[in-house]
Order: sequence, then C-alpha cells, then structure tokens
Amino acid sequence: MVKKFSFLLLSIILIFGAFLPQGKSSAATGTVTVSSDSVNIRGGPGLSYPLVKVAKRGEKYSIVKEKGDWIEVEVSFGSTGWVVNWLVTKENMPKPSSTTTSSGSKGMIAKANTDQLRIRSGPGTSFRIVGFLNRGQEVSILDQNENWYKVSSSFGEGWVTRDFLVLKTEPADQPKATSKQTSTGIVNADTLNIRKESSATGTVIGKLTKGTIVSIYSKEKNWLEIGFANLKGWVSAEFIDTDGKAGKDTSKNEPIGMNGTVTANSLSVRSGSSLNAVIIGTVTGGQSFPILEENNNWAKIEYKSGKFGWVAGWYLEKSKASTQSGQAVKDRNVTILHNGTNIRASANVQADVIERANEGTNYPVQNVVNDWYEVKLKNGKTGFVAGWIVSINNSKTQIEKSGGEGYLKNKTIVLDPGHGGGDNGTTGASGTLEKELTLRTARLLYDKLRAAGADVYLTRNSDSFIPLPSRVSTAQSYNADAFISLHYDSNLDRSVRGMTGYYYHNYQKSLADTLYASTVAQTKLKDRGVRFGDFHVVRENNQKAVLMELGYLSNPEEEMTVKSGVFQENAASGLFNGLARFFKGN
Repeated sequence: MVKKFSFLLLSIILIFGAFLPQGKSSAATGTVTVSSDSVNIRGGPGLSYPLVKVAKRGEKYSIVKEKGDWIEVEVSFGSTGWVVNWLVTKENMPKPSSTTTSSGSKGMIAKANTDQLRIRSGPGTSFRIVGFLNRGQEVSILDQNENWYKVSSSFGEGWVTRDFLVLKTEPADQPKATSKQTSTGIVNADTLNIRKESSATGTVIGKLTKGTIVSIYSKEKNWLEIGFANLKGWVSAEFIDTDGKAGKDTSKNEPIGMNGTVTANSLSVRSGSSLNAVIIGTVTGGQSFPILEENNNWAKIEYKSGKFGWVAGWYLEKSKASTQSGQAVKDRNVTILHNGTNIRASANVQADVIERANEGTNYPVQNVVNDWYEVKLKNGKTGFVAGWIVSINNSKTQIEKSGGEGYLKNKTIVLDPGHGGGDNGTTGASGTLEKELTLRTARLLYDKLRAAGADVYLTRNSDSFIPLPSRVSTAQSYNADAFISLHYDSNLDRSVRGMTGYYYHNYQKSLADTLYASTVAQTKLKDRGVRFGDFHVVRENNQKAVLMELGYLSNPEEEMTVKSGVFQENAASGLFNGLARFFKGN
C-alpha cells in the first residue's frame, strides 16, 4: 500500500512539474503592457508556433525571458507564451543605450572646470536652463549623448556640455600629453587636406576651407602640425598664412539681429570658434554685445572697439536686438537657402503663399516680426519668409526658435533606424555601416525628444532585423503623431552628396517639408530637396511619416562628415527643431 501511494505521489509530482516553467520564474525582468488592439501570444518565439491566446490592449504580463525580437511572458500560473516585442511596452523600460557613451564614464563622478556652467533640461542649447555649476562642484554622470553628459547633483538631474566637466579619474595635477600650441594660422586655399602624416601620400583625415583659423603646434620641413576643433594633423605650410593675419578679421562685421549677455564671471575671447583657438581677450559677466556671427554654438562679437573675437555661446543669454515686434532693420538682406521657399502674406505658416523663391535669391529686410522677416519683393510689395530657412547678410545664421520642447510634450513619435541585423544597408567608402549610423542618430534624437516630454518609441533599439510591415505597424499601434525613418544614401557616382527627404501621401508632405528644411539648414549639407518616394514605410503608413536620407556614405568626404560628432549633434538638433516647428503650426 505504501509503495503504491509513493508511486502515485511521484507520478503526480512529475506530471505537475512538466507544466511548470523550468527555471524561468527567477529570470523575470519586469512586465509588459499590450500596446495594440489585439496581439497574438504564441507557443514559441516565431510566427509558425501555435496560438496560445489573443491579448487585448492594456493587458499586463510578467516577463519570463527574451529571445531576439520575442518576449516570453507568463500567461497564467504554470503557462507561458511568446509575444513580439514591438507590439508591447515594457514597464520602466530603460532608454536605449548610446553607442557613444564611454564605457567608463557612466556612474562616475565629475567636477566642473569653470564657473556658472549651465545645466539644461535636455541635451542641447535649445533646452531651458535649470541650474548652474561652479568651478570644482561635483556631479554624478548618469548618461551621455554625443557632446552632453546627463548628470545628477543637489539640483536634481540635467544635461551639461561635456567639454566643461573633468572626470575624477583624471589626475588634476597631471598634464595631458599634447603638443604645446606655438601660434595660429589662417587657411589661404579654397580646400586644404589635413593628413595623418607630414607627407603628400599621408592619409587624409579631414578638410579645411579658406579663412579657417587653426592652431599651429610644430613644423617639419614644408609641413605644419595643426589643430582645429577636435582634429589634429599635418597640412602643407604653403597654404597657411602665419604672418599675423589669423588674428585679423576680413569678413563683414555686421550684427545678425541678436544680442548676447555674458552670464559667466569671466569669459575668454578667442581668435576662432574653437577651444583650441588662441585667447585674445576677456569679457565679464553682465556685458552685452551684438552677435555678428554664429558657428557651432560659438558667437562672434566686437569685444573692444575695432577688435573682434569668438566666445562660447553657452555662456551668452541671447535676446533679439530689438524687443519690439515689427522693428525696422536697416541695410539688411536675407538669402534664400532652399529652392521653392514660400513667401507668405503674413508671418504665419498658414498664411497664403504669394511667391516662391529659389536658393540664392536676395531680398531687402523691412521688419522682423516674431520669427519671420518681412521682405521687399521685386514688384514693390512685401511678404514674409520664415527666419529659420534663410541666412541674414550671408552669415549662414538663421533665426532659431527656442523653447521647442513646449510643442513636443505628450506628442507620440516613432523613430525608425533603417536596416539592422543581417541587413547592413549601404556600406560607406571606408566601411561605415548604414545600420549602425541610423541607430546612432536615432538614439541622439530619442534623448532630445524624451527630455522635451514626448512619448518616443524606436522600431529597434539594437542591431536586430525588423520587417518593414512591423515598422509600419509600430506607428499605427501607438497612433503616432509622426513617424521618421532614418537612412543614409549611396550612389555609384562617389561625387554625389547631399540630403533628401521623401513622402508618399499628401498628408505627409507638410511634415516632410518642415523636418527637411530644419535639418538641412542645421547640417549645411547640399540641398537635394523633398520628393515623392515609393518606400514601404511611408507608402503603407496611415500616420504622418517621412523618410530622411541624411547624406551619402558612398562619398568619402561626406562619409567622414556624417560620422563626426558635430554632424550627428546637428542632425539630431535639426530633426528635433523641425518636429517642434511642425507641431507648433498644427
């Protein structure tokens, strides 16, 4: 009798155990919420497995484990199933990790190396200032976004430009092993190659344009070792003027309609728009100067009568030169940056178009009204052109709209980094993979949008393959206000370069136009325009969707440009600002 009972008990345990998840409950990592009207839960991680259950929007399930694009969830006690990850939302899902985050910087302590260092609500100068750091004040690094650190301190959390934070692992009394700058020079050639070695056969690592001011470190025969921004290399000495012209300014020094008030106690004035440029003077807190030109967050000012230099723009509180809307602006001209630019009857994106202008057309400025220029047309009448799509007196500086985050709050945006997994996309001239670059751009934009209060989703946040229909269904599942598919282009002709925007349906064109105008102006790539494009992710999309080709990887020079941190920051900022402008006008 005892033997029979023992055998029966053992059988029950074995049978019951077969239905229990084996070693899975301890691997649970949170919960998921169904984000589509109905989602199939299957018996395994694939569409060929039998259907276990149909889940409804809003239902929550505990995660057992993940495999590729599938998540195993606990359907009921002792029963599990698999659901595809792009149709559910993880609770407390961490933001995608940035490929640019230094493996050693996250979680480290850093200290400010200057006074009055601005802390912003997001990774970019368009975000509002939420506090300041003083020299020596310590913060904890939470994350990194290209040139920005997300930090935590007594003020809470915020973003700080990384150039002004020093990681505590770096000994403060140990000088960096860099060459000492001896002088400055100015490029006198239209285009000058920077080479890795002091030889005409040396690898080209960058290019400089005429008038660029560089730091000079050493000389070797007919070659100069120079530095510009974060780039250091060798150039032919015959194409660098070193007779003092670098300290002079040969451009027109005319205000761009903005004033800058110094917020730091003491601010260095440099010979060029770079931390590598020579310090030629100082200005003090509270002083205000007309801004003559801007370049990569640097502002050119007349710091003394007849003396001009550059200061860090993040230490300037900017304001319009005149606070009166409609103030007349004398001796000013705007230049159209894009073909087909609309001239409108009033300063509003909804106003009637009274004329279309092409790239290079100039108009005299009559007034500035909010973010618009009132210009005089050839027929003697006046019209209005948006300030962010023109240059003023050829300074390449447009009116920037601040506070864009207010228009992005609670907007649902789906970012689609093109390709992934076994699909590399195009491969650049020096081996850059499109799938890696699209994800890098998407992550930068993701951080900016999240900081602005938008609900942001990525169709992929890792190197995984996502079918095109699934990318579209993500936009539809979340009822996205905007869907942006990010790509980089290629052509057999390696001289082809520039940016292109695509849409398929008429209801997508307005988003494509606004997003493209902002991004091409921010990055300064060749303008290839916005076009109709028969691409699945826009053609089959019921949401407002665009596909952006952000430059040609097949062009060696453009490949080097789009890989740079400066371009990636500008591209993400351009897309961010374009979205803000679109939602403001809708």
